[in-house]
Amino acid sequence: MKVILREDVETLGHMGDIVTVKNGYARNYLLPRRLAVEANPRNIKEFEHLRRTIQEKANKVKNAAQALAERIASSPVVIKARAGEEEKLFGSVTNIDIEKALKESGFEIERRKIVLDEPIKRLGEYTVKIKLHPEVTADLTVKVVSEEEVQAG
Repeated sequence: MKVILREDVETLGHMGDIVTVKNGYARNYLLPRRLAVEANPRNIKEFEHLRRTIQEKANKVKNAAQALAERIASSPVVIKARAGEEEKLFGSVTNIDIEKALKESGFEIERRKIVLDEPIKRLGEYTVKIKLHPEVTADLTVKVVSEEEVQAG
């Protein structure tokens, strides 16, 4: 079945693309969630007319993501964790912990957008990538400090 994407779908394509998908995927996922419309001649004609406004919307979304990326990059996050000898953590800092720290800083970022190759297991300063948009990635500075340092300081 051919469908026209109304929004960016990570595994399929960008807003405005005409893609071929299996009937069940279109009927059960894309169409009910209003992520796509069926690509019949009427919808294609109508879509060509709306393409300009969709492109403007896509540009606004991208610009908003870039602005958010700049705000995230300029505000580092501090995470307190218990640490033992040689600055090794008891446990680790995961994207869930980073999501909570971002929420405390006023950023609503889903944890699946936080790209962490492996959990952080030592004290220190790390750069974590956050995928805000298919074309925009933010670099977040995460400082992992010992709970003892925070209480003593």
